[in-house]
Formats: sequence, structure tokens, C-alpha cells
Amino acid sequence: MLKKWAFFIFSLVQIVWLAGCTENSLEPIERNQNFIASLNIQEPSLDFIDEQGNVIATWLFDKAYSGAILLGQDHVLLYGHQLNEIDVYTLSTGKKLYSKKVQVGTTNAYYVENKKQFFITNSKTNTVTSFDEKGNELATQKLGNYPMSMAAYKDKLYVINYKDTKLSVLNIDNLKIEQEWPIQKSSHGIAILEETNELWIGGHGAGSKPNSTVKKYDLTTGEEHGEIEMPLMPVGLTKTKDSVLVVSHGHNKLYVTDFDGNVKWQQEVGANPFVVNQFKDYIVVAGYDDHTLYFIKEGQVKKTVDVGNGAFQLLVREE
Repeated sequence: MLKKWAFFIFSLVQIVWLAGCTENSLEPIERNQNFIASLNIQEPSLDFIDEQGNVIATWLFDKAYSGAILLGQDHVLLYGHQLNEIDVYTLSTGKKLYSKKVQVGTTNAYYVENKKQFFITNSKTNTVTSFDEKGNELATQKLGNYPMSMAAYKDKLYVINYKDTKLSVLNIDNLKIEQEWPIQKSSHGIAILEETNELWIGGHGAGSKPNSTVKKYDLTTGEEHGEIEMPLMPVGLTKTKDSVLVVSHGHNKLYVTDFDGNVKWQQEVGANPFVVNQFKDYIVVAGYDDHTLYFIKEGQVKKTVDVGNGAFQLLVREE
């Protein structure tokens, strides 16, 4: 009887261990596979799509992830505003590499390739924290109310405080605050243009007055250089090699500008889009409410791809 009981316990341990391994293993993505991935947050999932518009894999999650970033070419970090940990997966194996405890309130994560570090903002503690690629905490800094959008350039990290009226400029190595610029409340979306030494900011607007412009600031001094009319609520900004892509989710509009801020063309696309990116020769817009990616080329929608509910972020890997 004792031997049978020991065998039962051993078998049960094996089943639990195997279940844990299975739970953390997702469909691998080949290392040389180019993709654009849609993070969908209403029913958390990550759809990987190739340049032909084929869904090559779908990762389904049982956690309420609200954001994701690529860490280099073979890892993805997932976080959630209501979660007390971040998870990092290896793409080529589909397995979880590690989890890291964080405080509830994560609003954004941002990776800086040349530093091999990622940064996490938190709306409960009003802080930004830096980590190395293994998840070791390096530094933390108290900021304004609800830090969220981030961008880096040379030795500076720029952080928009969403529920505040200031942008924080930090030393990227030690996170010491070097400058604070006045900005509009509810600013969101950020792009750095080294060609014109400018930083562009979008936003929702506050209260009953929605925002309808993207503002341009001097990258060194924070002096405002003017604004670009882009109604309504331009919140998703992405710089490419020759353009700036902006989506305004209030009017379901995509705007494409040159680096001086001249709108080259615009197009109505998607239902409630929050994000735009470039993948190969396509501009890709994610429709949050219609759960669709729109692949646009030469000003025309060339194909659409159905994804999970609540397409909210786009991750691009091109080898």
C-alpha cells in the first residue's frame, strides 16, 4: 500500500509539473520570420501576421495584459495595468523566460536597444523604473501624475505625465530629472524627429474639450514650435524613414506628414484606431472596435486581417 501511495504522489507531481510547462508554452515563432503582431486586450491575445496578411500564430492568454513590447529580436514583454508582475516570453520557443514582480499600475513599457534596458511607468506610484534585460531593477524616479508615453534619444528619456501638465526629461542612465516642459493635460503619443530636432506630442484633450492637434517641441529646450491640425484626438504617432504616421481615433483618421508637419495625405480607416505602424511596404492601422488590421499601400487599403478583440498595440519585427 505504501508503494502504491508513493507512486500516486510521484505521478501527481509529474502531472502538475507537465501542466505547468504546457501552460507556459505557446506556439514558437521562427527566428527569421518577419511579422507584425497585434496585441488584443478585450480578450487578451497576440496575433502574429506575415507580410502576406496570413496569421502565422495566435497566443491566447489568461491574464489581463494591456500592453507589450519586443525586447530585441527574440523576446516579448507583456504587462497589465491591474497585474502585479510582468512576463517575458522567448518567441523562438514559445516559453516563458521569466516573470518579475512589479507594483499594480503599470501604464507602459519601453525598450532601448543600445542600452539593453527597458523602462516601466506606473500610475499608482507615479514612477518610472529601469531594468536590464534579465529583469533586474536598476533605478527608479518619481515623476508627475500618471506617467505613460515614453521615447528615448541619445542620453535622454522623455516621459509624458498623462494626467499632468508637464513632460519629464530624464538622464537615461540614472533617471535623474534634468528638465520639465509644460504640455497640455491628457497628452498621449510621442515621436522624436532628429532630422528637425523636434519632439511631437498628440493627445486626447481634457474634459469637454477634445484635442485636435499634434504639437511640436524643440528637442533640446522644450520650446513649442507650433502645431498640426489633426482632428480628432491624435494619439498614435510613429516616425518612419521619411514620414510621420498619426492616427486620430476620434474621427477614425490616418494622417501622413512630412518632417515639417505638412500633411501629405489622409484617409478614414478602421473603427476607433489607437495605433499605427509600418511593416515592410505597408502602413498598418489597428481598428480597436472592429478587431481588424488595415494594410495600406500608396494611400489605398490593400488587405485587411481579422484579429482578436480590442486590437490595441502593434509590434513589428523585420530581420
